Amino acid sequence: MADFRLETERLVLRNWKPGDIDRYAAVANTPEVTRWLGPPLDAAGLAATEARVMACHQHHGHCFWLVQRHDDGGHLAGEVLGFCGIKRDDAPGSPYLGGFEIGWRLRTDAWGRGYAREAATASLDAAFGRFAAGEVIAYTVIENTPSWGLMERLGMRRRPDLDYEDHRFVIPAQLAWTISAESWSARAA
Repeated sequence: MADFRLETERLVLRNWKPGDIDRYAAVANTPEVTRWLGPPLDAAGLAATEARVMACHQHHGHCFWLVQRHDDGGHLAGEVLGFCGIKRDDAPGSPYLGGFEIGWRLRTDAWGRGYAREAATASLDAAFGRFAAGEVIAYTVIENTPSWGLMERLGMRRRPDLDYEDHRFVIPAQLAWTISAESWSARAA
């Protein structure tokens, strides 16, 4: 599968390469970043995550991409910020299996700087423009107000009919938001 790369004004979103998991884990595999999911992953969990995202990219041509700051002299220049992208929903028990899912996870010193919105906007552009998604879903927990606030700022709408329980996480109740290609296109117009 060919390499994937998206660039925005401040960011580079790209597929993962061997060893990227170590750079990611150093900044985003922390108790504060993973507090809604569970404890930080151990070495085996990180290796499984690396294998999963690389296989996802190989199979679909997209996944949750590594997010880096452009090496432009700005805040966090050249640094790995976390991940953002689209993948096929494969969560056990999800009512949206196989559909396009967007997700993001960024290091704490990148919060509140607009990086998540910039990366998510580029990811949704790719989902609808490059990968022909008809609709994209995102999940979070009610306690994670910054995440669902971003979903709403992106134009996503709350979909209680697609909520489900995912017992892999410390808070199993996963709340859903979606946006259609038509709504995304109208929003950009």
